[in-house]
Amino acid sequence: MAQTDHNDPATSGLVAGGTAGSSTTTGTATPTVASTTRATQLSPQTDKRTVFAWGLWDWGSAAFNAVLVTFIFSVYLTDSVGKNIDSAILPSSWYGYAMGAAGIGIALIAPVVGQRTDARGTRKRSVILWTLITVALMVSLFGIRNDDAIYFWVGITIMAVASLTFEFAEVSYFAMLRQVSTPDNIGRVSGFGWSMGYFGGIILLLLCYFGFVAGDGGLLNLNTDGGFNLRLVAVFAAVWFIVSSIPLFFRIREIEANPALQSSGIVDSYRQLFGSIAELWRTDRSAVFFLIASAIFRDGLAGVFTFGALLAVMDYGISASDVILFGVAANVVSALGALGSGFLDDAFGPKPVILGSLILMILDAAILYFVDGPTNFWIFGLILCLFVGPAQSASRTFLTRISPEGREGQMFGLYATTGRAVSWMAPIAFSTFVAIIGTNRAGIWGIILVLAVGAAVLLFVRSPELAKKPTTR
Repeated sequence: MAQTDHNDPATSGLVAGGTAGSSTTTGTATPTVASTTRATQLSPQTDKRTVFAWGLWDWGSAAFNAVLVTFIFSVYLTDSVGKNIDSAILPSSWYGYAMGAAGIGIALIAPVVGQRTDARGTRKRSVILWTLITVALMVSLFGIRNDDAIYFWVGITIMAVASLTFEFAEVSYFAMLRQVSTPDNIGRVSGFGWSMGYFGGIILLLLCYFGFVAGDGGLLNLNTDGGFNLRLVAVFAAVWFIVSSIPLFFRIREIEANPALQSSGIVDSYRQLFGSIAELWRTDRSAVFFLIASAIFRDGLAGVFTFGALLAVMDYGISASDVILFGVAANVVSALGALGSGFLDDAFGPKPVILGSLILMILDAAILYFVDGPTNFWIFGLILCLFVGPAQSASRTFLTRISPEGREGQMFGLYATTGRAVSWMAPIAFSTFVAIIGTNRAGIWGIILVLAVGAAVLLFVRSPELAKKPTTR
């Protein structure tokens, strides 16, 4: 990361004036928006230590996403603990309902959480608070044994609440991006953070798998009675998360309060939120279309990982054990893609990066549909994953560039809400094509459709103007 002098007048003036090109992309010509666009971050902290401290939170957050939600603890809950329940509904369905309920909560609450932290100047405090609560909930999963039905119901409740608190922390964390970058390097900083998340997940998964899970209790030869080894994974993941988060807690500065966004209570916060959305529609409809487009294509990106392992085993002849290796390789490739695309983001803007990634993913997925065998899946599957990271990272920088300064938390709250609102699209599209054509592989066309719709909507979104580079004679 390029180091920037915090006292550089040129840098400070650029940031204090809002995002580069804000007059074009954020509707700052209107008095109402202008009145709430204030210099809540007088100068960004872009020194290497600060950027690294910020990225370490991404690194640590993989402990929740990769270990608990995706690969290890959710499987333990549904496959082992869930065997004890007496229900006509499968444990996996109950788990899905619990996480779905959490998703509704996120959609309803996240924008107001972001808005109130912007108004009170408590963005860092919000990250700290919700991270600590999430870590505490992760530790509490140590009590979820696999020898009684009650543990299943308690376990899925904890997981649902933790997903809610984690998302609240992530909203404020994403909003910090402008605090640790400038319009000149925001793409590289975002790409660095996103790659840190991928790399952190890879290393932690390998440590958990070989140390706690593989064989009978892992290399540590842990007792497996009552699911002890897997319960210990939750504690290890919690420690990983909190230790990785500490540098951010101490290194990142808090933002200033924004009195123009202050509200008297929760009801008033929602009233103000709806007014802001209506104003955004009137003054910067392009930003609204971006929120819609990103929600759609992000669901398609999630579908790549959600259904990739299923297709690998059922249609391409990859063994269940080799799927783990493919998952590690896929995360490495996605991380490298996110890291490299940051330079393209800064040079050409986030929209070309996103569109280029989506188009190449669509073409590659279409090829993948027609090929057979493990080797082809490794080749074209990894090519597909190469463009997931860039699209995710550039989406984050796009929103940061078009957000009015001081309202980043609210905008990323809306980002979370719109994402949750359409999270059904990829699963439904995948399942529909499978049902129509009659093969699991046909679900690829469902993912392609979602990515294509997201790309099509994005075409109607204006690109945020990049920072003007100084000219030399």
